[in-house]
Amino acid sequence: MSDPVVLVMDEGTSSARTLAVGADGQIAAVAQREFTQHMPTPGWVEHDPEEIWSVQKATLQEVVAGLGGRPVAAIGITNQRETIVLWERATGIPLARAIVWQDRRTASAMAALRARGLEDAIMARTGLTLDPYFSASKLSWLLDSLPGARERAGRGELAAGTIDSWLLWKLTGGAVHATDVSNASRTMLMNLDSLEWDPWLLEVFRIPRELLPTIVDTSGVIAPVVEGLGGGAQVAALVGDQQAALFGQGAHEVGEYKVTYGTGCFLLRNAGSDRKHAPRGALTTAAWRLRGERTVYAHEGSVFMGGAAIQWLRDGLRIIRGAPEVNALAGSVTDSAGVVVVPAMTGLGAPHWDPTARGAIFGLTRGSTTAHIARATLEGIAMQVVDVVEAMGGASSTAIRVDGGACASDLLMQIQADLLGAVIERPCALESTALGAAYLAGIATGVWRDTESVQGFRRVDRRFEPTLGEAARCAARERWSKALERSKGWDTAS
Repeated sequence: MSDPVVLVMDEGTSSARTLAVGADGQIAAVAQREFTQHMPTPGWVEHDPEEIWSVQKATLQEVVAGLGGRPVAAIGITNQRETIVLWERATGIPLARAIVWQDRRTASAMAALRARGLEDAIMARTGLTLDPYFSASKLSWLLDSLPGARERAGRGELAAGTIDSWLLWKLTGGAVHATDVSNASRTMLMNLDSLEWDPWLLEVFRIPRELLPTIVDTSGVIAPVVEGLGGGAQVAALVGDQQAALFGQGAHEVGEYKVTYGTGCFLLRNAGSDRKHAPRGALTTAAWRLRGERTVYAHEGSVFMGGAAIQWLRDGLRIIRGAPEVNALAGSVTDSAGVVVVPAMTGLGAPHWDPTARGAIFGLTRGSTTAHIARATLEGIAMQVVDVVEAMGGASSTAIRVDGGACASDLLMQIQADLLGAVIERPCALESTALGAAYLAGIATGVWRDTESVQGFRRVDRRFEPTLGEAARCAARERWSKALERSKGWDTAS
């Protein structure tokens, strides 16, 4: 019999993918398709849950068809976090589009909770700051905005969950409604100590408990999929994409951390199994729980516009035709000539947490070109990461591990090393999120024995050493800080 594979459904913010990972830790097959981004009004971002399922199912079937009968040992699901779906239990039909993690429509609701003096109590329970980023206020908005939804939810007629819950529901034909601790910790409804839905938080956000999924282990057999999908395998891992990347990067020890350059940029540092408060401006989140073992926590800083800023150059300004072209354009000049781009198109995340901030370009002169704007955009992405690293206490003595599609850019990684004044280490396989989910599912089903068994799979492609002098770095940081402050508080109507 052929060696088994672990399938991973990797549902991101702009595309859905399925990957097959062999027992050697190598990716054996991959299929990917993009789906539609809906932005009905400024600050709103939505996805069609049925389109997500259709696209994800198509990639799953494509990979399974190409395996040539190779057995499937398990399926892992990793997903964009905080995005919330509300659907009808009887039919499985969504009541509305999913509200995406980038969506800012509930900024005023968060401000109202802050005015009531609830921020400290909410952070103590959840590790999260009051920001529309998280799922609770989005779900409450849906219940208030859809006629009869709140009453139907109280009667148990509706179900809600993050994207992992939605995909699991569809995979099991509606038989299982569950989420794991890593995703539940991003809703602002789970208590980080009890690892259960918190009654007080449910009351604050007016969320009926009947609406929510059961919280399960990150790694552990959950349910078989319906016939015809995934070769009859078991779903054995649910994990948020950033926690999956932390696991996939082999950051299993306290203090180790990674930065993922995807739609946004996300820095996670392993905080161990004893919950500790994150540094000011950062968050505490559940990283994973393996087969009933103690939960591992992480400290996190989230940047909302990472690779999405490059997409904006392509789709908004149209100064590049494809994302890879940014490297040649930005690399055609030696510096940004004083131009500073603050990519706050969907507000600012960590450590600033300002949903009213907006994107801005500063320092334009008659000599400014599209090349300077492109380079300043890459610098803006990197500067946001530096802000998070500094809030987390600065770069460690070890190299910073990176992954995600945008880290394929040598120019961006060199800019990051220069502005951070630290070594950046890029692995050969940039698919740390998918690999992390595969390892977690494979450990649950015996493909790999334990976490140590997958540590050796990671290989380094390149290390980027800082070359920028300290005076130049400080000057660049000063320009950035000035521009950043001017972009804050812009959308006072939010």
